[in-house]
Amino acid sequence: MKKATHQQTKQHNRDLVLRTIFSHESISRAEIARVTNLTRTTVSDVVSGLLKEGLVDEVGRGESLGGKTPILLSVVPDARHLIGLNLGQDKFIGAIVNLRGEIKETVEIKVNDSDGDNALELIYQILDQLFNKDIRPIVGIGVGTPGLVNTREGVIVNAVNLAWKDLPLAGLLEEKYKTPVSILNDSQATAIGEFVYGGEHAVDENLIVVNIQHGIGAGILVNGRLFQGDGGGAGEIGHVVVQEDGLQCRCGKFGCLETVAGARALMNQVGVASFDQVVAKFSAENEQARKVVTAAGKYLGISLANLIGILNIQKIVLTGDMIQLGDLWFEAVKNSIRKASLEKMYQGTKLELGKLDYRACILGASAFLMLDDYSLLFQENTHALN
Repeated sequence: MKKATHQQTKQHNRDLVLRTIFSHESISRAEIARVTNLTRTTVSDVVSGLLKEGLVDEVGRGESLGGKTPILLSVVPDARHLIGLNLGQDKFIGAIVNLRGEIKETVEIKVNDSDGDNALELIYQILDQLFNKDIRPIVGIGVGTPGLVNTREGVIVNAVNLAWKDLPLAGLLEEKYKTPVSILNDSQATAIGEFVYGGEHAVDENLIVVNIQHGIGAGILVNGRLFQGDGGGAGEIGHVVVQEDGLQCRCGKFGCLETVAGARALMNQVGVASFDQVVAKFSAENEQARKVVTAAGKYLGISLANLIGILNIQKIVLTGDMIQLGDLWFEAVKNSIRKASLEKMYQGTKLELGKLDYRACILGASAFLMLDDYSLLFQENTHALN
């Protein structure tokens, strides 16, 4: 095993201290040293650098424990900004986000067709508008996109609804905007957003976030880290067959989960043009709508029971269009999980609804840029501060 260089050790300590400050509203140097097991001298040196960079600030004094009252530190929210993109099913949404996950500006464009070239132009339009806003510095772009994604290479391998195959989106955006870019599946981005900003989740918690829109996907976090699998597609449950004699899916197979449990499937089965109309008919107790919604919950529950059986992760968050359907759908999902799961494994399962709607993907895509490495926040690594 190679010994870490002095520079690697310095960066590790810097990131550890910054991560600790991020995870608290305010915290003293002494408390940082206690939490991180770093020496007070090391913490003091790192904090001096962070103050010089403008990333943290001294925000007052804490309570004395017998000696001097400690000076408290906090992240400066608007010291840096990131752009998050949610390339949703029928509209693209981009936003400028600060270091505390506060959305400063938003641009939204409706997607009218599945032409891949047109869709790429819409991304450029959104980014052009966001970069023209009077908010600086912008130090990175995070993209959450439907489809199978090679995050390491920044390539969208296959996004059926956008007609993208092997699209090197990260490279295209980095060349055009001279800014670091990360690309990941939108359900995985949504999972990060809900994990970081959506509730009281422990930093080392296991979590599954299931995004149910026209398509269906799951983002899986293990010990607080995104699990993408060997090929990057972990959680792609929408294209697992649940009905052998079912309808043809847009992926080409028959009976995929999204053909019976996704928002578009419900629109087709109820015979309406928008998901809002499904919700309206369901709320009016239309018999066909209620039958279809209950069946959708049942099939989703079976798929989630499989995830529970494989991963034994006990906290699951549901988000996306389908949660608008309320208690009947939610109870159908829960009952189906219970029937399809081993009883002892189901008993420990906690099922929740997401809190962040479309923002989860935007916030998660932007946060992903910094999950393991804060380098892009520092002046020597970004032109955007000039």
